[in-house]
Amino acid sequence: MQNHEADGELDSLTKSLPNPDFDDWAKFPDEDDDDIMHLNSSLHAEVEAEADQSHKVPFEPLSSLATEYQSGSTILLEKIKVLSQQYVAIRRTRGDGNCFYRSFMFSYLEHILESQDQAEVDRIKANVEQCRKTLQSLGYAEFTFEDFFALFLEQLETVLQGNETSMSHDELLSRSRDQSISDYGEFVTSGEIRKRSEFFEPFVLGLTNGTVEQFCKSSVEPMGEESDHVHITALSDALGVPIRVVYLDRSSCDSGGVSVNHHDFVPVGGDNPNASGSSETVRPFITLLYRPGHYDILYPM
Repeated sequence: MQNHEADGELDSLTKSLPNPDFDDWAKFPDEDDDDIMHLNSSLHAEVEAEADQSHKVPFEPLSSLATEYQSGSTILLEKIKVLSQQYVAIRRTRGDGNCFYRSFMFSYLEHILESQDQAEVDRIKANVEQCRKTLQSLGYAEFTFEDFFALFLEQLETVLQGNETSMSHDELLSRSRDQSISDYGEFVTSGEIRKRSEFFEPFVLGLTNGTVEQFCKSSVEPMGEESDHVHITALSDALGVPIRVVYLDRSSCDSGGVSVNHHDFVPVGGDNPNASGSSETVRPFITLLYRPGHYDILYPM
């Protein structure tokens, strides 16, 4: 999988199936990136402190991100400057291991709240029913996931205005801490990986020696497991929602300048209007910032 900068490069992940290679994910510095990992190690320590704080997590300017790296790598500061020319703000998420699902679900529901897109709500409701059938066909007992699905559908209804139970933006922020929302994403992701096990198997083998089923049991369904390209691809495909992931690392481009890599995960197949293969360029309305071990939400200008 390659990370691209241009908006028109939205190649489907499935096109690489004959030669599955997600090694590029490892190019983003992990334990060797002392500046980023030092910051991320503090995220988990903040989880308990957050429990005593307000649920209202405000936007923060990108300059707040730069402040964290003032004594660190110069290239990271330069990349944050580049980001500040494209994004107006960052919203931080709890560093409890479920940050990808929490960031995605909040960003998706926030999009519905702000757009009031009834057509998208109708589409995703039908999608939820399909995901339910997928899990049932795979042998999941309905009682293990039904509550999570019901909560997500409830959230969908309440972000639409005009209902007696309609919620405000502040209420959405407060409810975003509900673990059940993350659980919904994990079940959907696991179901998609298992359903398309032949497709995902080469990529899973690049991450673990276990089977697809073992991978789902150990690295997808449990709480607190870090999400990577396999999880993002599966969730995007299952829900039919494109996702842009922007990577903050210390790599430099071939020309020696400073650039910020991103990858657009575009749904594939089916009748989804967001599916890749369309002649139209798909612009994801969900943008996440990835630093090794953690995801936050970015807001384009």
